[in-house]
Amino acid sequence: MSRARVICLFLALVLGLPILGVLSFGEPLGRYLEFPPRTSYIQHESFSWPVFIVLTLLIALVVGPILLRVVKENLRRSSSPTQHSALNTQHSRSFPWWGWLGIGWTSLWWVVAWTRYPWLAVVQEHTFTPLWLGYIVTVNAATFARTGRCMMLHRPRYFPSLFPLSAAFWWLFEYLNRFVQNWYYVGVVELSSFEYVFRATLPFSTVLPAVLGTAELLTSYPAVSSAMDHFSPIRPHNTRLACWSLLILSCLGLLGIGLWPNYLFPLVWVGPLLLVVALQELDGKPTILSSLARGDWRDVWVPALAALVCGFFWELWNWKSLAHWEYAVPFVHRFQLFEMPLLGYAGYLPFGLECVAVADLCLSNQVSAKQDNPIMDNGYH
Repeated sequence: MSRARVICLFLALVLGLPILGVLSFGEPLGRYLEFPPRTSYIQHESFSWPVFIVLTLLIALVVGPILLRVVKENLRRSSSPTQHSALNTQHSRSFPWWGWLGIGWTSLWWVVAWTRYPWLAVVQEHTFTPLWLGYIVTVNAATFARTGRCMMLHRPRYFPSLFPLSAAFWWLFEYLNRFVQNWYYVGVVELSSFEYVFRATLPFSTVLPAVLGTAELLTSYPAVSSAMDHFSPIRPHNTRLACWSLLILSCLGLLGIGLWPNYLFPLVWVGPLLLVVALQELDGKPTILSSLARGDWRDVWVPALAALVCGFFWELWNWKSLAHWEYAVPFVHRFQLFEMPLLGYAGYLPFGLECVAVADLCLSNQVSAKQDNPIMDNGYH
């Protein structure tokens, strides 16, 4: 199967299955396709302590062993001066002038976003894009200062290609959100369909460059993923059967998210990832999870952590901005950090993997050699 066919099949399943699900049960299709989205039609379940505790334990069981291993390995190495010195040796150079410009630019727009001076009102609905352009420049500058390279300067085809791909990528999640309504936007004026597309596409285009740029920066810190190159291997006895099982489960989940949004909403974040991985594996191509078979978790851990870092800044800068989003998450909507319920941050972990998987699937021809891929090889080999 060609890469184009994998992409087309992926899009057909992600776009078609939720619609097919609601149509098969006689739900009114129009409300899911309303554009711009304005109507609230899902009654979200109230907070539940049992669900909150169970999900907290599940997240801890998945993430806890990884964090514990990284911390223990760093403590062990810090007790050995030779190993500690080798771990932190970098070909560092001074922070570039354009990085300082990025910091200043981001700081300026942060002030604009969080203040309510009348003379700034005309631009305060549009602070997301300049904030994140400043962030992207800053993380690339930090990577350049540590390694002498960064995707912004040294991947002249790959880096700009991320922006249009990112816009399409996030529109896909906006579409899936119509079936669960877990987030909605406030503080913006009534927009026509054209205005909504134009004003939303620009900020959406910064998502992939931000996450992948952060992941590239994190790979320059070996301590971030200490001992993750020889962690517990995951080798299914029958890989093909496992892939077909993932594919079927993810398809069933996406088929049902519009019917049972209070129970299947996590599949907005997990379902597309499972589809990409299953389709690539069945096509005989390497996936973002392939390295797990040899016990190398760096290709999984670093992107997940990068998305969580970006998630913190997304939620922070969103918090007091004029135009911002708010959440309605069933069962766990409590203990908010900014607008996001605390457990909601777990969704950023698989999202980071999706960012890298989609970039690799769609832009692999932009990378001339494996060692030039900023994330999938994690800069280690």
